[in-house]
Amino acid sequence: MKSLETYQNFYFVGIGGIGMSALARYFNASGKKVLGYDKTVTKLTSALVSEGIDIVFEDTVDAKISDLNKDNTLVIFTPAIKKLEILKHFHDEGFTVLKRAKVLGMITENTNCIAIAGTHGKTTTSSLVAHLCKEANLPFSCFLGGIAENFKSNFHYNGNEYSVVEADEYDRSFLSLSPDWAVITSIDADHLDIYGDAATIEQGFRDFAGLVPENDRLFVRKGINIGRASKTYAVNEEADYYSDNIREEGDKIYFDFHTPDEEIDDFVWEIPGIHNVENATAAIAILHRLGVDFEVIKRGIAGFKGIKRRYTKHRFENGKIYIDDYAHHPTELNAVIGSIKTFYPKKKLLVVFQPHLFSRTRDFADGFADSLNKADELILLDIYPAREIQENFEGITSKWLSDKIKLEKKEVSTLDETFGRIKEKDFDILLTVGAGNIDTLYDGITEWLQNKI
Repeated sequence: MKSLETYQNFYFVGIGGIGMSALARYFNASGKKVLGYDKTVTKLTSALVSEGIDIVFEDTVDAKISDLNKDNTLVIFTPAIKKLEILKHFHDEGFTVLKRAKVLGMITENTNCIAIAGTHGKTTTSSLVAHLCKEANLPFSCFLGGIAENFKSNFHYNGNEYSVVEADEYDRSFLSLSPDWAVITSIDADHLDIYGDAATIEQGFRDFAGLVPENDRLFVRKGINIGRASKTYAVNEEADYYSDNIREEGDKIYFDFHTPDEEIDDFVWEIPGIHNVENATAAIAILHRLGVDFEVIKRGIAGFKGIKRRYTKHRFENGKIYIDDYAHHPTELNAVIGSIKTFYPKKKLLVVFQPHLFSRTRDFADGFADSLNKADELILLDIYPAREIQENFEGITSKWLSDKIKLEKKEVSTLDETFGRIKEKDFDILLTVGAGNIDTLYDGITEWLQNKI
């Protein structure tokens, strides 16, 4: 197979995806011509266009596609894409067509790759590792699964000696990487449409762990059986690397960090939630093993601004608190709601949740019900289908899920009606949560709460 450097044009089919757009930005920053297709105009696609990337939103073979030469054009697609005329054209005309994961793997082959895997926590952890690499002025590039507030992007380039990569388990994509260092944050069952059952996804993570060449470069959250020796990390319990003495003062979190040989007190962290301290613990361990001084790491931890839609919190003059989060699995919901209840035990919590995928709703319905029962009041949006077709999941609806939830105060709503319903509610804390298009409520809610006396 030809090296990536030999191609002048890169066409992305599904360019608006968070992983695809990071790769598109990489090649665009490398001086290549980048084009692409996506079905929907979003804030992310608009940002790519403003950066000079040519995007179309109609599935037709236009003149720009027809003018491309198969000898100097690489076509990259996401496995979430099924049948498209554009993709069929490239196959029929003999273009080299590769999955996103394969191309990302080719990039990592030539770098010291730091890969962050896990069904939960990988976006925050990988973004923090990248931020700390920048703070330490290491030569690195990063490919993230969210928009890091410090970079205002899901991609950053500061050299090519290291690559920081969010290792995606969907479609077994992470098995295409060449990790020199790795973190595994969690291996809960998810993506059962791909893996079938929990045992198979756990084996996928063990296969990923097997790609890391040295035991002391693999960091695994304590309690996960990964099938090989590794370094462990934890919060509030001893491990090879762990954090404890966690306390909240104002809007800041303070904690102490332990290595096998020393204790470093009083890290300052602005990202709420015990689960996020756990993510920070993994990132600190990696940077420490890379030889970065703890004073540099402390400064980076204190300056980390988080990820868009990962426990994004606003406190308003009227006393209301608004939190927006991407959680779309029961374990993630438990972490977010649990953190809110821990730090604000007496405040009334209104949860607005949009289930993501019919298959995930079906597979984890009881877990979702248990998580959402922890709210004081619930607005449940219609299921966001993403790549799925509702007709293939007869009977799986938000009303069906609502019937499993024991809350007295609960209702099902369309997205269009939800903002109006929120305005009628009495709450201290509002949590909007989900991985679909629930984020379109964010600007209106923040403006309303800012002006609400």
